[in-house]
Amino acid sequence: MELEDQWWKGQVAADIYQALRYKELKLPSYKGQSPQLNLRRYFADLIAIISNRFQLCPTARHLAVYLLDLFMDRYDVTVQQLHMVSLSCLVLACKFEEREDRVPKLETLNGLGCMSSMNLVLTRQGLLHMELLLLETFNWNLYLPTAAHFIDYYLSIAVLAGDLHDGWPMASLEKTKLYMNKYADYFLEVSLQDHFFLCFTPSLVAAACLSASRLILHLSPSWPPRLQRLTGYAWENLMPCVEKLLIAHDSDLKEANKQKCQQQQQQGQTAFHSSGQQAPVTQYLQLPSMQYPQKAPQAGLAANHRSGSYLSHSTSSLQGPNGPQHSATQAAATSTESKPSIPSRSYPVSMHYSYTAPCYDA
Repeated sequence: MELEDQWWKGQVAADIYQALRYKELKLPSYKGQSPQLNLRRYFADLIAIISNRFQLCPTARHLAVYLLDLFMDRYDVTVQQLHMVSLSCLVLACKFEEREDRVPKLETLNGLGCMSSMNLVLTRQGLLHMELLLLETFNWNLYLPTAAHFIDYYLSIAVLAGDLHDGWPMASLEKTKLYMNKYADYFLEVSLQDHFFLCFTPSLVAAACLSASRLILHLSPSWPPRLQRLTGYAWENLMPCVEKLLIAHDSDLKEANKQKCQQQQQQGQTAFHSSGQQAPVTQYLQLPSMQYPQKAPQAGLAANHRSGSYLSHSTSSLQGPNGPQHSATQAAATSTESKPSIPSRSYPVSMHYSYTAPCYDA
């Protein structure tokens, strides 16, 4: 959206934010009535994979998926056409969000491994025709805010020195900010996986990503007054969206633990057992400012923790939409790399429950 780099730090940041909030009130309605809705996940993953391949900005990726959602909601499109639509949405979103030199070229797209595996070849005329159809569908207006457009503005005050970790001062503010950014990016990608999140406004989804991240990182209060004032959302407004995000996180942890267990069994090692009993997701959501048991402060973030992306895609291959469906922990089965091993650490969420998270050493 023709915004300067790090606009959220500029003097007109508040004005830009208010313009985005005003614009999201006029977003097109989404009814979730596409006959190909069951293929939506596959094509959203395809966009994510190619976006990662070209290192495109999150706003371009999210806008592309949003354009695809709206187009599928209005038209009955064949599977072969959906490939063209998905790639056209991505190219169009890049032209709107990225610098000109970062927009994927036609020859480069056709050279991707996933294109040959799908037996798909883009033509210049076909791509331009589809871009024109998309622009006419949206009345030549691509000024469509997504959660990715709000997240950086919220992150600017997501973690401050006065926040507590497990009821104690943070050992390292900078490292906590780093992990906050990592988890916020992760939950932002989770929101792309399910069209359920389209029932929320983009600004609310972005706020929920921060709230879920603070819960996972055990920062208190989980939704401080400053974030409530900045976003305009109270804890009660965020709960339904936060719960959905935490369910996805729980599923990812179980999948990662399962993969680690399988790897250890193959290596003849002792089977992996998760330490601590996992609590239901609802235990996160009881109070916006949970009290933590008093204990000695932790040494801080694990220095050797590898906080890689949960959605590390590659474009070597991509299984077609008729292939087996997968859980929310994977973007595409044959085209994503294995998740990094996530060490299980139990940490208190309340006086009675524990949960696992990879960010802090015990």
